[in-house]
Amino acid sequence: MAEVGKIVLELPPRENNPRNSEGAFIILRDNSVMFVYSRFTGDKSHDDASANLAVRYSFDKGETWTDEEIIFTRDEYNAKNIMSVSLMRMNNGDIGLYYGIRKDTNDARKYLRRSGDEGKTWSQPIPCIPPVGYYVVNNDRVVKLSDGRIIVPSAFHRNGYSTGRTDPYVRFDNRGVVIFFISDDDGNTWREGNCKCVMPFNNHSNSGLQEPGLIELKNGVLWAWARTDMCFQYEMFSFDRGETWTTAQPSRFTSPCSPLSMKRIPWNGDLVAVWNPVPNYNGRKQRSDKAWHGGRTPLVIAVSKDDGKTWSEYKVVENDPDSGYCYTAIHFLVDSLLLAYCAGGPEDGSCLARLRVRKIMSEELEF
Repeated sequence: MAEVGKIVLELPPRENNPRNSEGAFIILRDNSVMFVYSRFTGDKSHDDASANLAVRYSFDKGETWTDEEIIFTRDEYNAKNIMSVSLMRMNNGDIGLYYGIRKDTNDARKYLRRSGDEGKTWSQPIPCIPPVGYYVVNNDRVVKLSDGRIIVPSAFHRNGYSTGRTDPYVRFDNRGVVIFFISDDDGNTWREGNCKCVMPFNNHSNSGLQEPGLIELKNGVLWAWARTDMCFQYEMFSFDRGETWTTAQPSRFTSPCSPLSMKRIPWNGDLVAVWNPVPNYNGRKQRSDKAWHGGRTPLVIAVSKDDGKTWSEYKVVENDPDSGYCYTAIHFLVDSLLLAYCAGGPEDGSCLARLRVRKIMSEELEF
């Protein structure tokens, strides 16, 4: 199948920049596009390696992009890295920039900085996750509901040092527990919701519920999902604006242990989903000869015209069997959408090392 859209920005790894990954977009007051992403430094590219936040701008609807600028560094926080950005127009008109600060083995949390002058200057960071712990929040995941409530979906992982051992990962628990953090005052204060979500009957799962996302349906119900190693995205629903949630269950989205992304199309109200549809069934390869891709191929896009009840046949975004595609940011322009995602292949060493931005015109979303 032919791929939809065209590539408008390619950020491969290079010397002293071994990985470019998870980002997010926002439209500025002058109609330019701001794109902030994780830029790794040094010679390591794993999730705990050194990373800062970089920004690029487009003044022609995503067709071309400026050179990178570093806006925040890990050294400001004495942290291992900063990464996984979400961008949002706050209720008071500020730009809200949410990002993870990984300070230590047992302190990885989402923080918020805001700008009242379109990104020229920024406030001091405040934690969106008050309790100290290891919380994973993907890029482009923070959601503002129709009534102004802001929700940060996170996966909590038990972590820390064991007595008499120096290996910081000896107690790391891959089995994520989903916790939603809530602000009702435009991001000034935050609290934990009233419910934790765990995978039921999880004696065969090593992932639990990881890297959650959510969307508000037209009837006010919240629909959340999380990646798993059980061949499906698992889903949960909230009928009280994110305070409590139904028991997690398999959704209709087959998937490897790779995140699903979903947003609402502004010009017609349809939902659009981007994900990897082929699960890691027994025997499926998760590595090419030269790179790990986690089975995160192909990457596809589909549309729902009935608020998620049914979905169209998908169209292919990427389909190289030796590469991997994941951590997608979705942003809509007037007549198109931008997708930013990891797109590494054998020449990069890992699917996470290369960042790609693709532009898809609105007519290509007609199914």
